[in-house]
Amino acid sequence: MAAVYKSLSKTPKKESTTNGVPVKKKNKQRVLILSSRGITHRHRHLLNDLYALLPHSRKDAKLDTKTKLYQLNELADLYNCNNVLFFEARKVHTTSELHFPGNCLRGSRPILSFDATFTTSPHLLLIKELLTHIFGVPKGARKTKPFVDHVMGFTIADSKIWIRCFEIRETAVTKAQQQQQQSSNNEEGDGNKNKASKAIKTTGEKAAGGGGDTKISLIEIGPRFILTPIVILEGSFGGPVIYENKEFVSPNQVRSELRLSKAGRYNQRSEQRIERQAKKGDLGLRTGQERPPGELEDKVLFA
Repeated sequence: MAAVYKSLSKTPKKESTTNGVPVKKKNKQRVLILSSRGITHRHRHLLNDLYALLPHSRKDAKLDTKTKLYQLNELADLYNCNNVLFFEARKVHTTSELHFPGNCLRGSRPILSFDATFTTSPHLLLIKELLTHIFGVPKGARKTKPFVDHVMGFTIADSKIWIRCFEIRETAVTKAQQQQQQSSNNEEGDGNKNKASKAIKTTGEKAAGGGGDTKISLIEIGPRFILTPIVILEGSFGGPVIYENKEFVSPNQVRSELRLSKAGRYNQRSEQRIERQAKKGDLGLRTGQERPPGELEDKVLFA
């Protein structure tokens, strides 16, 4: 984490040249994907989906410990990886269960689309750089194909990072659709020409068969998951805390508070029941209990 922060804070250096020709810097990012013990089949499906989505990643067996996370650095060096994606999740839904209609080529490179909110604070800039290192597939990496056919979107909402993946689908536009689009644009008027278009955008490129323009649409293919930033450490899985999310509440704490509230209501009902029984006992109204004779009864007056 500290190395990433230092690399961002450094001033850009001049590119190295060979015989006057600038040499392009190669992107050598490799990601190690693994999880902790005790995960379910849903977690395994999610790991397989991410492994298929990232051709520059390596997958390892489960980590036996949950406290000695510094061992992940040794595993990363062993597999020659400079990024680690470690999962210790609770509840997930796999791509096959969500039934997304889209699809993309296995091993293709994605377009990374970040929300403008990532530039509003330093810790979000750091998270953006980390996500770029992990999900940005280097050109010419292992098992990659020279195609870009899907987009990965990163959005900030409710102090959480929403990650979604979409297929870039191009289809030919018929003449009837073009006329309908032109008529709808004319009805909107000149004042609405600069508005954002709908989910399907029409481009001026010709289709492969030469039969007209093509329209580009985004269709979700998954996986879809949400990340909640909790803390950012200066080192890799260790070191002092440089950022902490004060608004984060552990799900275990929420469940504990719910149980305590239910227990409080149960204790209140129990106390009320005990008080009612005590009042009935004082009045002699309890079932099977003889009421003490009153002062005006015949047994007391004519005793």
